[in-house]
Amino acid sequence: MLASHMGGEWSEVSRPPYLPVGMRWEKAVADGLPADVSHAFGIFDRTLYGIQVAGMSPSDYWWLTERENACGACREEAGAIDDRWPQAMRGEEARVSVARRL
Repeated sequence: MLASHMGGEWSEVSRPPYLPVGMRWEKAVADGLPADVSHAFGIFDRTLYGIQVAGMSPSDYWWLTERENACGACREEAGAIDDRWPQAMRGEEARVSVARRL
């Protein structure tokens, strides 16, 4: 279990719930990305696969792996990330939330 200590107080640390791949990533949008390929927005203004374009942001739409134009490299990365999530921690009751007190 994890706990965070800030300013003399113990804080609650929780694990986010599991979300299926189709509900975890937004579509990346930027002027420099090809319009015919759909990329997943990752972090630090990069696609999930690591392509960086100035001004990139997540769209208001999900990035869906089953779409024909979904980037294959982003699809592979999304699958690898999903495979690392333990099967036992994928249910609604699997959210972990702890509070530690002194």
